Amino acid sequence: MIGGFTGKILRIDLSAGKLSIENTNMTWAKDYIGGQGLATRYYVEEVDPKIDPYDPENELIIAPGPLTGTSAPTAARYMAVTKSPLTGTITRSNSGGYFGAKLKHAGFDMIIFKGKSKKPVYLYVDNGKAELRDASDLWGKDVFETTDILTSRISGNVSVACIGPAGENLVKFASIMNDKHRAAGRNGVGAVMGSKNLKAIVAGGGRMPAIGDPEKYKIVLPKMLKKIKENPVTSQGLTQFGTEVLVNIINKSGIYSNKNLTESGDDPLADDVSGETLAETYLLHNQPCFACPIGCGRVVRYNERESEGPEYESTWALGPNTGIHDLYTIIAANDNADRLGYDTISAGLTMSAAMELYENGKIPDKDVGPTKPKFGNQSALLEMSVKLAYRKDFGSKLAEGSKKLSEMYGDPSVSMSVKGQEIAAYDPRGVWGMALEYATSNIGGSHMRAYTISNEILGVEPVSDPLKLEGKAELVKYVQDFTEVMDCSGLCQFPSFALNLDDYLELVNAVTGFNYTKEEIMKAAERVWNLERLFNLKAGIKPEDDKLPERFLKDPIPKGPKKGNTVPFEKLIKDYYKVRGWTENGYPTPEKLKELGLEFYGI
Repeated sequence: MIGGFTGKILRIDLSAGKLSIENTNMTWAKDYIGGQGLATRYYVEEVDPKIDPYDPENELIIAPGPLTGTSAPTAARYMAVTKSPLTGTITRSNSGGYFGAKLKHAGFDMIIFKGKSKKPVYLYVDNGKAELRDASDLWGKDVFETTDILTSRISGNVSVACIGPAGENLVKFASIMNDKHRAAGRNGVGAVMGSKNLKAIVAGGGRMPAIGDPEKYKIVLPKMLKKIKENPVTSQGLTQFGTEVLVNIINKSGIYSNKNLTESGDDPLADDVSGETLAETYLLHNQPCFACPIGCGRVVRYNERESEGPEYESTWALGPNTGIHDLYTIIAANDNADRLGYDTISAGLTMSAAMELYENGKIPDKDVGPTKPKFGNQSALLEMSVKLAYRKDFGSKLAEGSKKLSEMYGDPSVSMSVKGQEIAAYDPRGVWGMALEYATSNIGGSHMRAYTISNEILGVEPVSDPLKLEGKAELVKYVQDFTEVMDCSGLCQFPSFALNLDDYLELVNAVTGFNYTKEEIMKAAERVWNLERLFNLKAGIKPEDDKLPERFLKDPIPKGPKKGNTVPFEKLIKDYYKVRGWTENGYPTPEKLKELGLEFYGI
């Protein structure tokens, strides 16, 4: 028996207002694991790589994985797959919470949206049925208001994924928000949703997915839960302090940065914004996702208001990287991002780029108004964090992202982005695996396509010296492919602090009954990675775009334990292309495409 899949896909033609249900292609499901991998296979089959992301013919696919909605640990994830308005690449943005599980319980392996509705609508799915409903009264409302209205309007236990004003106003890094605070945050998937006049998706239902090998699952599940419970990161660090437990660790490693990554290596104020400090001040309690034994989510109270977060990346991007170390201000800015519906990383680095541009005399006072975007200006941060969502005044320029903003003002060097997407909270000059991951990620500067911080800083096997070239390309390819296994399956990446590839393989096989070997599942993951690469090449994203901001190649880290380091990029990228089995200039070879069964989509 095949488990983990409902066997049904829901198609929505928003232009015509038509809905249809079809059978899931289970051959593709096994070849691409499911979830994001399966969605990518459908997407490349049906969408022209040259399409404008806002063209009604562009698709937006919402896909939980085969393990999503089961009792497997952290089986909560879903992916949004589309073409990014921020980067022009294919993208997949991942979120947890409860929505992914509810969508699976509603009876669908994925939803494929195409077209553009004549008026705002939302989709309601429940127990194998679906209906488009008028959302005109919801347009303009923020994420929290929309969620509260829809959960009160629809009886039963439902979960809401929606966009806020940022998505409606086509902010290039708008998110799809679910369960209020969880975000499919990166690459502007919320803007694509907004371009279709799709305000929300409401999922209900209680159909738990079948388990392919129930007897094996009974053995595997408790074993995995035991490993997670016994690991200090998954049972203590993340549970007690959330992802912000990383602040002091990363700072001591010499790769924590301030002021748009102009100051790196040693932040004397880092502990002011750490998870430990948050726990002592604003934290109320944990907030786990569906089926999660870790519970890294933070519920905080500030200004008589409850909110969630901020996560480690959000704290850094909205805080120290803008020169701000005040937790109250960071929480408020993070809350604005959740309510208005946009990515905190891209927003924070776009605002820090604006601060650097302004302080360097590139942005005139007449463009920004009375509140000057200087590093450390808390009022400016909070003002910009609202204006960008509504594209009001200077906010309209911020809404384009740091790459376009910096180009507008004649200094592209201040954009800390790759392929147009802003990087994360690890200075690549001091951790070369992340340097290579930023440069080669198919969605632009991302830390979550291969979180080599685990291996280079946190001691997870295979361990790698952060400043050692030997084996670095092999590490990055391995972690990228392993991450595809996690993402396609529908599990969170955090259990990988306690679980290895063998463990994920056992879980996937027990749930699906596919009985992959380790080689087969990693080959499926590599297939997904290469298919995305091929789409990007056809879309006009060339190997020359696999590059880092010049700052990381020319300006050494100024202080701390990694002082004096830059990125030896030419060696890293050359090794990576070779390890991937691509040509020396970054194109998958015919032999590689044949090996992976991708001849149908060859260049």
